[in-house]
Amino acid sequence: MKNIDKFLIKAYEDKPFKELIDAPIYAIAGISEEGADLLNKALPNLNLKTIGDLAKLKYVRWAQAICTLAEGEE
Repeated sequence: MKNIDKFLIKAYEDKPFKELIDAPIYAIAGISEEGADLLNKALPNLNLKTIGDLAKLKYVRWAQAICTLAEGEE
């Protein structure tokens, strides 16, 4: 166990991180297969199929950068 079990569904808890990059989005706890399908139907141009796709999404990175910069803003 990598202390990541609360973030993943049971079937993916013991996978190496390198394999998790290619795991489907629904491997993340709280995202169902149906939810992942709805996400792809709503945003088909983003082609989100894997955890890696989601992590590399420029909009996610922009949002993370904004949050990080906001922490240091006076």
